[in-house]
This record gives sequence, structure tokens and C-alpha cells, in this order.
Amino acid sequence: PLAGQDSLAALYAGHQFGVYVPQLGDGRALWLGEVKNAAGEHWELQLKGAGPTPYSRMGDGRAVLRSSIREYLCSEAMFGLGIPTTRALSITGSDSPVYRETPETAAVVLRMAPSFIRFGSFEVFYYRRQTEHIRTLADFVIDHYYPECREQTNPYVALLLAIVKRTAALIAQWQAVGFCHGVMNTDNMSILGLTIDYGPFGFLDNFDPGHICNHSDPNGRYAFDQQPQVGLWNLQCLAQALLPLMDEASAIDALNQYKTEFETQLEKLLRRKLGLQRNLADDITLISQLFTAMSDNKVDYTLFFRRLCEFDSNRMNAPLRDLFLEREAFDHWASSYSARLTNESRSQAERSAHMRKVNPKYILRNYMAEIAIRKAEQEQDFSEIDRLLMLLSRPFDEHEENEHYAGHPPEWAQTLSVSCSS
Repeated sequence: PLAGQDSLAALYAGHQFGVYVPQLGDGRALWLGEVKNAAGEHWELQLKGAGPTPYSRMGDGRAVLRSSIREYLCSEAMFGLGIPTTRALSITGSDSPVYRETPETAAVVLRMAPSFIRFGSFEVFYYRRQTEHIRTLADFVIDHYYPECREQTNPYVALLLAIVKRTAALIAQWQAVGFCHGVMNTDNMSILGLTIDYGPFGFLDNFDPGHICNHSDPNGRYAFDQQPQVGLWNLQCLAQALLPLMDEASAIDALNQYKTEFETQLEKLLRRKLGLQRNLADDITLISQLFTAMSDNKVDYTLFFRRLCEFDSNRMNAPLRDLFLEREAFDHWASSYSARLTNESRSQAERSAHMRKVNPKYILRNYMAEIAIRKAEQEQDFSEIDRLLMLLSRPFDEHEENEHYAGHPPEWAQTLSVSCSS
């Protein structure tokens, strides 16, 4: 411990797969404290995998190397994509054995966030009927992270509305980039609208709206196309926990803004991905038709949008066309897209340049993380982690020396699965 350090494990509860669990807490995370950097930003530092805490529930409080590598890489990949997230400052490997399904080696991630407070941090006090604790926590959150809410008639209603909007914007970003969280329990939802707790996450390969990235979720509660609705469901749980501080009508009014906020944010992001500056009524139909064609033809999500950056209305666009099993499906959509582009004022070169800034060339596909994990576990070679970290921190750049990571995943990647233990 550092001088003056007072390490803590946080208490919270949460709805896990729709079922309320009255006490969870940091079972393998240890809060070291808060620091202020040269820019004046406040960061909380937390060790993940440092050992038992009061909330380890008979567990060892450790983290295995494979899951630690995944969190380390993905939190930085999300930051590179411009998506709000916790950060990973370092990862430390160890030869110490950790026993899961099979013996593995341990690791510790030092992660950072302005706050690790979750929806479940409020839920635990609501279900214990500890209203003053709810108020104390809400006041802390307002004073430290949402000071503008203090000026409103009811600061707690303003707080709920602010969290609703941040959550809607976050999930819109997930959907736009094809990110699946995998385990959107309320204890994994940040009150700051950050992506938090990386476990069985995954980015879409072939576009499948119902894709389930978590092997532990056979019913698909957290499937890709369910994430927007789950975000609202989780916000309803938070609103319920805050009811002692507001009337029910005000809480419902705040929640009712989620749908509009989410749809507005997602439409804006998708228009940018398509290179559309103007907001036309028929754009939603164009987008819907595209996603239907992509789903029917098992089109790789990231590859399609990156190649779309080079779309030329006067050509066949073979690199794009060849992604479709039925080429006619692309031709039909491309005709509508070409007609839509005539309503834009930018040149093709200008449009392409802007599209390359919002359509990543590189994402953390599961097979890429798996390569890094195998090298680290089997050879104690961590060079692949460094390579991927560099690549994913600038996902919109070309990185010609790593071009092989910008193509279709290999066949063996289809057999990979991740679960809550990942």
C-alpha cells in the first residue's frame, strides 16, 4: 500500500439476467483511491484480480490471464473508437495458479475511471430501505459528476434524466460500431455512461441482429439487437431505486426520453457511417434495407462499412459487391444509395475522407485476442498484446503492416466462444 492509501471494495447489488441479487460488490476488484493528473482530471484507480475482498463470495478474488488480456485490450480499443469506457493503465502477469474449469495463471489489471459507481450501487440501498444512503450517494454523484443538476428544481430527477441520456448515447455507439457487451446486468451499468466490466464481449463479424456473444446466455437476453431495450430496462431499475427521492411521474417522464434520445443518436451515427450530411426522411428506409440485405447475405459488418468509404456511383464497387452472397441484393441497394448521394454537396473524395474517420478498419475480433492470449499463456510472449494495443488505439488508420487483421476472420475463429468466465 502507498502512504495514505485506504483501499476499499465497493458494495452494490443488481439484477443479473433479470433476477435481483441482493448483494454483489467488488468480489475481485480493489479500489486504491483517486488521483488528479496534470490536466486536472480526477481518476479512480482500481486493481482487478488482486485477491479476496468481503464480497468474494467464497471465491479467490483473482483474475485469470486470458480475461485480463481481453479487458486490457478491449477497454483501450473502445477508447480508440471514441466510445466512453473505463481505461486500462497496465496488466501484470503472474505464474501463480488460479483454478477455474482448468488450472490457469493469474493476472492483475490496473484500470481507471472517473467513477466506478453503478446502477446497482443505488439498488442495494433501495431494497434495504436505506433511503438516507440513497440520498447521500445521489448527492455525491451530483456534486462530483453532474453539478449542473444541482441547479434544477429537483436535482435527483435531473440526475436520472442525465444518466438516461448518457446511457442512450452509449448504447447507440455500441450498436453503430457492432459491439456486443454480453452481460448487461444492472451491476455492470455505469452511472457515467461508460462501458464497464468487460467479460464475454464481442464485435460482430457477419451481421446478425440476433447475435449472442455470451455462451452463458442461451436465451439471448443480451443479444445484439436486445441491447437498446435492455438499456431501458436497466434504467427502469435505477429509476425505481431513486423513487424515494422523486415522484413516480417525474421518473417516468425521464425514462420516456430514452427512446427518442437513443434513436436520434443512432440515426446520427449511421448517417455519418454512410457519409450523409443531410437529414432526409427516407434515410431510415435506406438504412433498414441495407441491414436486411447484410443480414440475409451474412455480410461482415466492419468490412462492409470500411469498404463503403470508397463507394463510387459510376463503378461496380466489386470489393463491396463481393461481400454479398447474392450480388443482386447489393446492386439493388447500391442503386438507392447512389440516388441518395445526389442530394449531398460534398465531393466523393471529401465524403470518403470523412467516412474513414468514423468507420474503423480494425476492431478487436475474438480471434485476435485469442492469438494474444495463446502466445502469452503458452510462450510467455506478450509482443502480440503490444502489437494489438498499438493497432487498436488508432483503429481508423491504415496500418499497412497489419493489413491481415483488417480482413475476414479465419475459419477456426468460428469455433471460439466466450462466457461469463471469460
